[in-house]
Amino acid sequence: MGLRVEVDPSLLAKHAGLMALVSSIQNLAIAETSSDLERVRQDVIADIRARYTIEHLKDVPIIHAYRDFFWRAGIDPTKIRPAAEALIRRILAGKAIPKINTLVDAYNLASINTCIALAAFDESKLQGSLLMRSARAGEDFIGIGMKKPMLLNGGEIVVSDSKKLIAVYPYRDADQSKVTRETTKITLMACGCPGISEETLVQAEKTAKEFIARFCVRK
Repeated sequence: MGLRVEVDPSLLAKHAGLMALVSSIQNLAIAETSSDLERVRQDVIADIRARYTIEHLKDVPIIHAYRDFFWRAGIDPTKIRPAAEALIRRILAGKAIPKINTLVDAYNLASINTCIALAAFDESKLQGSLLMRSARAGEDFIGIGMKKPMLLNGGEIVVSDSKKLIAVYPYRDADQSKVTRETTKITLMACGCPGISEETLVQAEKTAKEFIARFCVRK
């Protein structure tokens, strides 16, 4: 089972039950794509279309918990969707799921399967322990795919290592610590929120590890 990310007490006072789990996965061999992963992707897509409709997706308990958390954190979840919801909505709308590399694609499938937001960071690019806290006004953050830093207003929920921000929680990861084809070890993060149990996060973490072991770990 993963370790809990330390959460600043002042943040916990506002969001009781907020937690994230992290664990390390090493000995990775990440490829651009995999035919075996593609077959699993099609199975997951078929399962999602059988389980959900786009009209009722927001009422799924886990997704409802994330949406409530987003509102309380000052994020409009109708504009910035919780990660798993965004992927599931793409499937239900007949759109393609983004393909990044086998590691990211594997944990995205786990996220779709469990409805839990998952993130992964290149462990060699992290320094010290992780802390979830409120952002300070004026802190800058460069997310994956961003061409220039965004200045945070202060109060956004972020995750930092001892030197830098690695995520605006729980929907945008930093470019500097992203997973690439050269990554050989990661810190996997299962992103919780009030209303989602630790047991649910543990199960999502287990599912992600199973997918990653199948498609990305050296035999």
